[in-house]
Amino acid sequence: MRVVIDRDLCQGAGMCALTAPAVFDQSEEDGRVVVLDDEPAPALEEAVTRAAQLCPNGVISLLGGSAGALATGASPV
Repeated sequence: MRVVIDRDLCQGAGMCALTAPAVFDQSEEDGRVVVLDDEPAPALEEAVTRAAQLCPNGVISLLGGSAGALATGASPV
């Protein structure tokens, strides 16, 4: 899985950092998302997918993964 973000659209809600702290953090300067690991281990896939789903601005896209599909944030939960 590869994590891609659109940092310009991020409003700093922080759901990603709370849900998958090994992969996401927030900038101390502006509070927007920072990707710590853009190719997280398979063991983190579930948490990263959940973080993308919880993102209120839909700034997280996931390429590949176990299904080989593209997942984007702001999905219904």
